[in-house]
Amino acid sequence: MNRTDENGSDYRPIACELYSEYELAILRRRRLNLRWREGNVCYALPVLPLDLETRAGEEFLHCLLPSGKRAQVRLDRIEHMEPA
Repeated sequence: MNRTDENGSDYRPIACELYSEYELAILRRRRLNLRWREGNVCYALPVLPLDLETRAGEEFLHCLLPSGKRAQVRLDRIEHMEPA
């Protein structure tokens, strides 16, 4: 069951250690294999992480997809991450 906060968000903060791994991947320009969900859709793609952003109490990874498009993935929706 997802709980919402006073802003209506169901965001669940991730571990600081995991956040640091995303930061290092950005600094080293290291591609990551990510698997995440958005609604009922599951994505599994190699991405190039570009930046991290906190907006309205939620954290996002900005990344470049293999298609060349940019995406924003909410960190708590990432189910698996490993170096590509």
